[in-house]
Amino acid sequence: MTGSIFVLAESTSASGIELSQWTWLGLAAFLVILNGFFVAAEFALVKVRISQIDRMVEENLPFAKSAHWLAVRMDHSLSACQLGITMASLALGYVGEPAFAELLKPIFKMVGVNSDKWLHFWGFVVSFSVITSLHLVIGEQAPKIFAIRRPQNMVRWCAPLMVFFFYLLFPFMYVLNWATEVFLKLVGLTGGGGHGSVHTEDEIKAVLRESYFHQQLTDSEHALLNRVFEFDDLLCREVMLPRSDIQILDINLPMNELMDIVRETKHTRYPVCDGSLDSLLGVVHIKDLVALDVLQPGFNLFTILREPKKVPDGMPITLVLSTIQKSRQLMTFVVDEYGIIVGVCTLENVLEKIVGPVDDEFDSVTQPLIQKVGNREYLVQGSAQIKDVEKEVDISINKEGIDTVAGIIMDKGGKVPEVGDKVEFDKAIAEVIEVSHDHADKIRFVLKDDSDS
Repeated sequence: MTGSIFVLAESTSASGIELSQWTWLGLAAFLVILNGFFVAAEFALVKVRISQIDRMVEENLPFAKSAHWLAVRMDHSLSACQLGITMASLALGYVGEPAFAELLKPIFKMVGVNSDKWLHFWGFVVSFSVITSLHLVIGEQAPKIFAIRRPQNMVRWCAPLMVFFFYLLFPFMYVLNWATEVFLKLVGLTGGGGHGSVHTEDEIKAVLRESYFHQQLTDSEHALLNRVFEFDDLLCREVMLPRSDIQILDINLPMNELMDIVRETKHTRYPVCDGSLDSLLGVVHIKDLVALDVLQPGFNLFTILREPKKVPDGMPITLVLSTIQKSRQLMTFVVDEYGIIVGVCTLENVLEKIVGPVDDEFDSVTQPLIQKVGNREYLVQGSAQIKDVEKEVDISINKEGIDTVAGIIMDKGGKVPEVGDKVEFDKAIAEVIEVSHDHADKIRFVLKDDSDS
């Protein structure tokens, strides 16, 4: 191939197109720069996001509209870049090596190399090395790295000339794209094209981790965005307040006793029942109670009851949130497959899964659900979600159909838990240290030593 390049260069001179050696060198330098331009334009178009270009158009930055014109024709724009790179590289190979070789001949003769064979050989070696280095550094690597690091600026300043090349090369691109599609069909690849792809959830999380690592996101921003992704995967039973913790108002009690319960517990809404939650009558709001003289003779609590809303325990909390928004009632009752009320879910329960704990002035100070108390020791509330414990303690204890730590303790223990009961997992031993209403309220997890595993 090298010999053919030299023959072509020599035949060009013999055909009457006489150019000076410096003109050939200047043309080679131009082709290196042109190659770098197409490389920079290609990587800038791939790297920049259409939303960033839209913002540049709104700010009326120079050449932003041309950049947008190219971005909405991404396939053809990248094809123009690739065609330009190919043509510039081939032309550089044709022009550059012979020009450098001829320039180096006098230098080789000065050091005693007079044989035409050796002059051609060493001229090729040196010129090939120089042209390849310039092509890689100036025509490839430098513009590529600059475009990746400054894609918004690069895409704007490349845009006007790229639009010109787009129209200039469009007939060639049309034919080449058609030939490419035919070839792809022959090898069995059909369907929509496109140089980009939609990011998966895992890829977006990876981008968030990288942005956080490089301090583009704060701790709170990174945690909030991750909780948003986890939000859609949660079910109603994973965020609800369990039945055992629900404070009810029994319609059979005197009104003064009910008001004593309200003053003591200080909640905003109360389920009103006939004996228990199995006979739910409705929901009463504290504003309705304080607005009326409820202690007067003949007052009927039924007159201010609101209809209770119910949702299944397996409903995603995104749908629970939608139900709350549509019903304008911030308390919904959670029922299992048998229609039994197993808990309540409030707007606060749902939103806390995104923004974290939100306690008002009347909420009692509670301990964290998972608390590290030693080098290999954790105190875990029974209501803690298994997947949260797995993430925080770095152990695997999950079992299908069980959501809370208290549930897995009862399942593995095979009985109603008692203080002192121990359950062994692969990497930890769990000990029940507090029980309430046949429910393991507090469990101590002690991680095993590697020698115990």
